[in-house]
Amino acid sequence: MIRKTNKAEIRRRVHDRIRRKLAGTAARPRLAVFRSEAHIYAQIIDDAEGKTLVAASSVDKDVKTKGGNVAAAKAIGKLVAERAKEKGVARVVFDRGGFEYHGRIKALADAAREAGLEF
Repeated sequence: MIRKTNKAEIRRRVHDRIRRKLAGTAARPRLAVFRSEAHIYAQIIDDAEGKTLVAASSVDKDVKTKGGNVAAAKAIGKLVAERAKEKGVARVVFDRGGFEYHGRIKALADAAREAGLEF
């Protein structure tokens, strides 16, 4: 019998494959992105110490644009970049979390680049 894999399992496998090759360091932490149907989340993580340096999401009280749409993704990208610059982080490694690089993920990445993050 053929076993059908669901999309979440496929995304998880892709993400695991990406994470084998990608790690954040103190000099260049990892910008990890997760999107659900309703919201979008971004964290800057130092994997060497296992600590989250900066985080922003569409459920934050500071965010004017709520939800998981492209406008919210742009706002989160800009916000995470501003918070990173406050902490002294200028260069990051982008971790798309197993999601395709288009739509909300691409909007968040472009907004973070425009706000000053290098990746």
